[in-house]
Amino acid sequence: MIKRKKRSRRIKTRTTMALAATYKIVLGSIAFAIFWVLAVFPAVPLLPIGRTAGSLLGAMLMVLFRVITPDEAYAAIDLPILGLLFGTMVVSVYLERADMFKYLGKLLSWKSKGAKDLICRICLVSAISSAFFTNDTSCVILTEFVLKIARQHNLPPHPFLLALASSANIGSSATPIGNPQNLVIAVQSKISFGDFLVGVLPAMLVGVSVNVLILIIMYWRLLSIHKDEEDGTGEIVGEDDVSSHRFSPATMSHISISNSMDHVQISPNNINGSLATHLDSLRNRVNSGDQLEIQRSPCGSIDTNDIPSPPQFSEEKEPKTEHWKNKMWKLCVYLVTIGMLVALLMGLNMSWTAITASLALVVLDFKDARPCLEKVSYSLLIFFCGMFITVEGFNKTGIPSTLWNFMEPHAQVDRVSGIAVLAIVILLLSNVASNVPTVLLLGGRVAASAAAISASEEKKAWLILAWVSTVAGNLSLLGSAANLIVCEQARRAPQLDYTLSFWNHLKFGVPSTLIVTAIGLTLIR
Repeated sequence: MIKRKKRSRRIKTRTTMALAATYKIVLGSIAFAIFWVLAVFPAVPLLPIGRTAGSLLGAMLMVLFRVITPDEAYAAIDLPILGLLFGTMVVSVYLERADMFKYLGKLLSWKSKGAKDLICRICLVSAISSAFFTNDTSCVILTEFVLKIARQHNLPPHPFLLALASSANIGSSATPIGNPQNLVIAVQSKISFGDFLVGVLPAMLVGVSVNVLILIIMYWRLLSIHKDEEDGTGEIVGEDDVSSHRFSPATMSHISISNSMDHVQISPNNINGSLATHLDSLRNRVNSGDQLEIQRSPCGSIDTNDIPSPPQFSEEKEPKTEHWKNKMWKLCVYLVTIGMLVALLMGLNMSWTAITASLALVVLDFKDARPCLEKVSYSLLIFFCGMFITVEGFNKTGIPSTLWNFMEPHAQVDRVSGIAVLAIVILLLSNVASNVPTVLLLGGRVAASAAAISASEEKKAWLILAWVSTVAGNLSLLGSAANLIVCEQARRAPQLDYTLSFWNHLKFGVPSTLIVTAIGLTLIR
């Protein structure tokens, strides 16, 4: 109890920080503004360097402008968060190799009973997979499956794409490993995996259910007609084709998504060609890998010289011993993943648990791990490093503290009006400044304010921050990376392409976000 009081007093001191010297306020604000612009609009015409380089630029400017010292900049980098992020990405790579996501795709179309049943399945599978394998990964993996299923059943794609993206965001709120902002919250708050899950899970389950109802009500008529009546096309896709693609989740899970800006009618100049190139190269790798893979090779790398071209080989033609070795290896991957989740639920250190699980998979694979490790999104890890430094520098200016001191009396979590005000602030900031910077800016301050009331209120404040900042991503197409990944993947899917427009998303996103957020807030414990 004494330690908790000391910790609360220390956080409180930080939140009541006075404004820094004028030059630090001005220069720190300029550095943060540059970071924000490049994070939200990575292909801004004046400086199209992307969000990763933008975060490093913001961090460097904070040091050059002497807002923070080099030592303070290094200290601002949160290694446990980076370790947890790295570990979960490596585990995702091995799960992809073990066909986990192919089975999820098959589950979507298995004995389907119509459009409304499909919507429910997509929401459920998307939410559960996002809770344990991150929302962005689930969207990368499942988008093309969803398009194929919609085409197979002659149904309009956009309700299903909205179901996938929105449920991925809602589902990811339930666990610390569901999305990057939850990683930050779990590490900073010291809330255990089990407590986090118990605190948010009821809100997540009800939120997904309400989201399904809103989708069905809004698109009832559209789901009751065939796609060929809607747009004159009725191409059927074979059931085997629905699960015929392989993806690389970790490589794509945090891709630069600014290329979608052109298609959400924000600014036709804000186009990042790197995403298109990346998607094309990935798709080429995927398609060639499907045609040529005879047996399991390290992380899907294939020597095409050893394989005769035209025929596509099936698993039955493998040697029996190789077939069983493959089965046993997949079983080991699933057992290690389950072991990781059990260890997290037992309250073991989340970062080291994820890293241990990832290294266990590397050792069990008994092959050169380089191809798998190359699929990790190192640009995301670097982006986080730059963002930690930039946000720490902006905090040093005293501006966030001053603004929070103004809002604090109206945003207390022990009363309904205070929770409502806090939720609105988080909702707006998450859509303007993005959810991870919002958590970094508000987290300590909201927790300190709640800790002054009681320890249980402090925990509740962290969970409210996790819930609202995550569900806020459903408000608009630009609200989360998961939305834009679905939009871009759908637009570039071969022979299945579909453009999910900004306004189509907004018409569903606004009511869904407000209703789901409000209902979830009553269930956070």
